[in-house]
Amino acid sequence: MSVLSRSIAATDLVVRVERYPATSRLLHWIVALLVLATWPLGMVIQFTAKDVQLDFYMLHESLGFIVLWLMLLRIGNRLVARPPHPEGSAVQRAAAGLVHGLLYVLLVVMPVSGFLATNAHGFPLVWFNLVPVWSPIGKLPEIAGVFSAIHGFSAWGLLALLVLHLAAVLFHHVVRRDTTLYRIL
Repeated sequence: MSVLSRSIAATDLVVRVERYPATSRLLHWIVALLVLATWPLGMVIQFTAKDVQLDFYMLHESLGFIVLWLMLLRIGNRLVARPPHPEGSAVQRAAAGLVHGLLYVLLVVMPVSGFLATNAHGFPLVWFNLVPVWSPIGKLPEIAGVFSAIHGFSAWGLLALLVLHLAAVLFHHVVRRDTTLYRIL
């Protein structure tokens, strides 16, 4: 088989893949990019100079707030936009469903707990230093630590799930050489 034939065959394979709906793909990649920006930003805040620390917090919180709303939109989208038929064995489908479900849960819990922690510590969110966001709880230092702990644990849980998710993507794409990755591209 010539190089051109292999290229055409690979292109045919991509074209015939049952893909996620366009809205699902778009929301997936926007959230992925925001998480890839927001998560590390949150981890470096403690190491920044005091004079820029509030700017880092504002950016981290503002991006996290967008993640929350996009995740709520993703959940709604998931209810109306049918995903492609799952591939793999029953065990693989169950594992993928569990990981995806936990990703969705943590991608809601993490921004909610961060938002509530910030509010409870007495720092209401001003989205990108432009739009004040209503504080549902106000300053409550006695529970601020609980929300902060939930936010921190969910951040590390999210990182673990992202690593697992990326490992599964690599396994399917590199080892099994199946069409799993193409479904979300």
